[in-house]
Amino acid sequence: MIVSTKGRYALRMLTGLARHGETNVPLRELAEEENIPYKYAEAIMSLLVKAKFVESTRGKNGGYALTRPPEAYTLAEVLKETESSLAATDCTGRKEAECPNAAVCPSLPVWRALDETVYGFLSRYTLLDVMPKQ
Repeated sequence: MIVSTKGRYALRMLTGLARHGETNVPLRELAEEENIPYKYAEAIMSLLVKAKFVESTRGKNGGYALTRPPEAYTLAEVLKETESSLAATDCTGRKEAECPNAAVCPSLPVWRALDETVYGFLSRYTLLDVMPKQ
């Protein structure tokens, strides 16, 4: 599986913030709107803040907001931050030095090509592309 629940939820949370524009959205409200368990939303939001995809504001009108316009986030970069790996196989998901068969593996070029294809495909789409049309 390339995209886990965490990756799908991260995309939903980011598109949810995008729908709100520049308005700060409390996490509880966002989690309810996107039908994501609050505790899971907290963990994902922590990753999104660390990646500087969102910023948080404290106080009465506090919450979370995107740091860039929706069209400036590719699905590839979001999923790269939220997934442990986008690699199709274990051998392409780690450094070559860690794979004892890398030098003689006849299928390694195929797995690398698949990884490049997946990453390239996901790089062509932005949050704006996956937002519900108004």
